Amino acid sequence: MTTINNEYIVNKVQQHFGNALKEASESYGILNIEISAEKAYALIDWFKHDSEIKASFLTDVCGAQFPDLVGKEFCVIYHLHSFINNIRIRIKAFIPKDNPTIASITPLFPAANWQERETFDFYGIVFVGHPNLKRIVNVDEMDYFPLRKEYPLEDGTRTDKEDKYFGR
Repeated sequence: MTTINNEYIVNKVQQHFGNALKEASESYGILNIEISAEKAYALIDWFKHDSEIKASFLTDVCGAQFPDLVGKEFCVIYHLHSFINNIRIRIKAFIPKDNPTIASITPLFPAANWQERETFDFYGIVFVGHPNLKRIVNVDEMDYFPLRKEYPLEDGTRTDKEDKYFGR
């Protein structure tokens, strides 16, 4: 009987996805996989239906922004869980800010519907093929995405504080 651990899973992913696998590591027992955005849907589908891994539970879908990573400014992060093997997997797919799109995984996991809408609402990441991609938390009239790092953290016009008190 094969022992299914993170190393075994990485080897299987490399066999099936080759160069689409960008990076693999482990953090606190969780397998972290970076995959090309074009292959993210296929990888998640494979994890769910693989006869050994059986990662059939979607824990979370969320977004992140890294403004300094040129061409990889946005990241969609998926957390899968295999209850049978007690394995957790974090999948990261980076996308550029000039075209923040990635395939929706709602056909695989209907529960991704709300999570993808929330990620769209806060970051503006478009999930292609989503059945109802519209704002879910913020008002429809909002013309920006509040978690994007596009605005200064401080009001530069303030005169009621002195930088020396803030370590500057």
